[in-house]
Amino acid sequence: MSALRNLVDKLKPTFTKGGKLGFLESTFDAFETFLFVPDTTTSKGAHIRDCNDMKRTMIMVVVALMPALLFGFYNTGYMHFLSQGVQPEFWASLWFGFLKVLPLIVVSYVVGLGIEFAFAQFRGHEVNEGFLVSGLLIPMIMPVDIPLWMVALSTAFAVVFGKEVFGGTGMNVFNPALLARAFAFFAYTPSMSGATVWIAGMTSGEGVVDGFSGATALENLSTTGRMGYSAMDAFLGFIPGCVGETSTLAILIGAAILLFTGVASWRTMVSVFVGGLAMGYLFQALGVTTYPAWWHLIVGGFAFGAVFMATDPVTSAQTDKGKYIVGLMTGALAVLIRVVNPAYPEGMMLSILFMNALAPLVDYYVVEANISRRKKRVKLAK
Repeated sequence: MSALRNLVDKLKPTFTKGGKLGFLESTFDAFETFLFVPDTTTSKGAHIRDCNDMKRTMIMVVVALMPALLFGFYNTGYMHFLSQGVQPEFWASLWFGFLKVLPLIVVSYVVGLGIEFAFAQFRGHEVNEGFLVSGLLIPMIMPVDIPLWMVALSTAFAVVFGKEVFGGTGMNVFNPALLARAFAFFAYTPSMSGATVWIAGMTSGEGVVDGFSGATALENLSTTGRMGYSAMDAFLGFIPGCVGETSTLAILIGAAILLFTGVASWRTMVSVFVGGLAMGYLFQALGVTTYPAWWHLIVGGFAFGAVFMATDPVTSAQTDKGKYIVGLMTGALAVLIRVVNPAYPEGMMLSILFMNALAPLVDYYVVEANISRRKKRVKLAK
C-alpha cells in the first residue's frame, strides 16, 4: 500500500495546476480520493469533525446493496434454467446470472462516470462519489434482457438531465436511478414490460419449455388477483422481476445495514411500508381487492424502493415530520397506482418520483408550521 501511495505522490505534481496535465486535476483527484482518505483539514471557522464523509456513506450503501445484488445473480440463472426445463444448480445459476448482469453494471458505470468526469473537468470541480450508488442501482432496477444500448442511453439521460443540469451531486430534484428507469420505460416500453423481458433468453424464445410463464407476481396480481407464486417464494425472491428487486429478504438485510450504520432514515423507510399497507387494507375493506394487503410489500419494486430509493437523502424530505409525511404518501400512492391503473401494475417508480417533486414543498410547510407555533408561544409568554 505504501508503494501505491508513493506512486500517487510522485504523479501528483503532474496533475496539479501548473503541471503538464494540470487540466486533468479533477480526474486525478477522483482516483486519489477513491484509493486513499483525503488528508485535507479545515483551519478556520467552526466545523463538525466526523469520520464519515460522502465516500464512506456511498460505499456503505453499496455494501447494503450486495445481498440483493448477489441474490439477483443467482435468481437470474435460476429463472433461466427453470424456463429451459433444466433443474437449476446453485453455482451454475450464480455464474450464469453474474455473466448476464455484469455487462449491465459495466455499461452503467462507464457511461455514468464518463459523463460525470467530463462535467467535472469542464467546470473545474471535484468528482463526487454519488454515482457509486446510482451506477449500481440502475442495472438492479432493469430487466435482465434489456439491450445494453438502452441502459447506456437511459444512464446518460439520468446523469445529464436528472443531475448535472441541476448542478451535480446534492442538487438534483429527482432520484437519478429512477429517472433512468422511467426514461427506459416510457421510451422503450416493450423492453421494460411483458412476460418475456424478466427471464434471460426468453425474449428470443431460446428453448423455453411449454407452459412456462415469465409474468411477474405483480402482473399476475393486477390481472387475476393472484400472484401465481407462493408468498414464501415472493418473500425469498424466487420469482421473475428486475435484477435486484425480487428478494424482500435480501432487501431487508440491506435495510438493517443502512439503519444500523445510520445512513438511511428509519422514519422514511417505515412510513413507506405503513402507507402502502394502510392503502392496501383500505382497498381490501372497500372490496376493491380480495388478496391480502401485505402482498403489495413483497412483490414488485415496493420493498426495494422503500429501502434504497425513498430514503435518498438528496431527493427525500429533510425535516423529521416531513419524512413521515413523504414516506406515508409514497407508500399509499404506489398502492393506489397499482390498484386503480391495471395498465401500469408497478406504481413505486412513479410514486417516488412524484414525491421527490413534492418533498421540498412538504418541508417548507413543516418549517412554516414550526415557526408559527413558536410565534404563538412567544405571544402567550408575554
